[in-house]
Amino acid sequence: MTEQQPLNERASAPAVDETTLDPQTQKALAFVRTLVVKMQMEVEANVPPDDGEGSPDEIRIEIEGPDSGRIIGKKGNVLDAIQYLTARVAVRPGDARRHVIVDAEGYRARHEDQLGQMARRLAQRVAAEGKVITFDPMSARERRIVHMALRDIKGVRTESMGQEPQRRVQIIPDKATTS
Repeated sequence: MTEQQPLNERASAPAVDETTLDPQTQKALAFVRTLVVKMQMEVEANVPPDDGEGSPDEIRIEIEGPDSGRIIGKKGNVLDAIQYLTARVAVRPGDARRHVIVDAEGYRARHEDQLGQMARRLAQRVAAEGKVITFDPMSARERRIVHMALRDIKGVRTESMGQEPQRRVQIIPDKATTS
């Protein structure tokens, strides 16, 4: 019983002291909160505490609540749209360039982990079989995740090819070691 009470208090309390947030982050958070209210979603939007993984040029907003699945949408499409609109509102021409990340119930983190794991498995296959593997079209963020996941893998290299929105990542066997 004593373990549950702090958990409940944590869930209802804001993640950080919002009075200490910079103006861009405050604008982004206010926009997301207004948007989810107008969408009639039963969720809360907060800035999560700094976990050391982000960078100073990021604005992170976490959405949680019963309607989080609807906020994520099919393959994260609704979440991507919310993130895009939030970035357009919070980062205006002439402002400091900041990357806006809007997540719901840890969806983006799980997706990034799964994408990185899949890329590493495929890289092992490319290194063993010597055949190029080409991913389906991906967003710039997803392509970056693949490139970063494979940057230290021996025997393969990655390249992005094509034009947006059909840009893809290829995992290519590294011929430098076989000649």
